[in-house]
Amino acid sequence: MPAKKAAAPKKAATKKATVKATETTSTVTKESVKKGAVTGKPRSGKSILEGTGNFAPYVEKKGEEYMSHEMAEHFRAILNDWKKELMEEVDRTMHHMQDEAANFPDPNDRASQESEFAMELRARDRERKLLKKIAEALDLIDEGEYGYCEGCGVEIGIRRLEARPTATLCIDCKTLDEIREKQRV
Repeated sequence: MPAKKAAAPKKAATKKATVKATETTSTVTKESVKKGAVTGKPRSGKSILEGTGNFAPYVEKKGEEYMSHEMAEHFRAILNDWKKELMEEVDRTMHHMQDEAANFPDPNDRASQESEFAMELRARDRERKLLKKIAEALDLIDEGEYGYCEGCGVEIGIRRLEARPTATLCIDCKTLDEIREKQRV
């Protein structure tokens, strides 16, 4: 009778997923999530959804209707907090640019400062567009239409809205939209 081989220890399987947030792409593994290495921050160190991570996830009550008053208020608070943080960042940038503005005699120093200011202004421009989306989402809450897909009319889902409070499409419509966008390029 042949001797049985000892079972080799199994290595932990690592599933990889690509996480995309604006201009940020990173690889996420199960282990990195468990260790807390995944922060949802782009390579620059600033979170794309900086203001959306400071809340407790909404806990649905049994039999609660989708986008009830309490649920809508939960999302209104998230959006208002996010808007407030973005506005504070705009103020910080303005003060920084005013305080740091100098007329350096060295052309390289001037070029470096201009480059830094240009990057900050591009970031603020993206945030300006995000503020517009936040205002539109707040208007949808007021109208009672927040949380429903603009494409097909189904519920977007609480967890998706907590991940991206300005989402206007359900995951299926967004996936189709991204496929169409790739085909155009």
